Amino acid sequence: MKKIILFFFSCIIYLASFSQSSKPTKMVLNKTQAVSIVETACGTCMFKMEGKTCALAIKLNGKPYYVDGTGIDDHGDAHDKDGFCNATRKAKIQGKIVGDRYLVTYFELVKETNIK
Repeated sequence: MKKIILFFFSCIIYLASFSQSSKPTKMVLNKTQAVSIVETACGTCMFKMEGKTCALAIKLNGKPYYVDGTGIDDHGDAHDKDGFCNATRKAKIQGKIVGDRYLVTYFELVKETNIK
């Protein structure tokens, strides 16, 4: 009986660990919405925002916002020499401000190394 319970418990753990999607969702440009070009970087490292970990942020109209919908490591290594923790970059974005965060529906880095 213990072996059967252990087997079923192992199956549940196995299925739960592989049930989550590891691929980031693909962001699609909505041609009916305006595209903004903003500064983007790590909020804590480059924009001096409150936080305990590195997280992607943008500056929209001079105000920094943490970003939801895409992550800091979804666009390369954040701690690389031109990564978000060491450089400010430009990005084309679409989305909306929700509370004190920016919910992004489209995010594309502009091919430029450093705008700082």
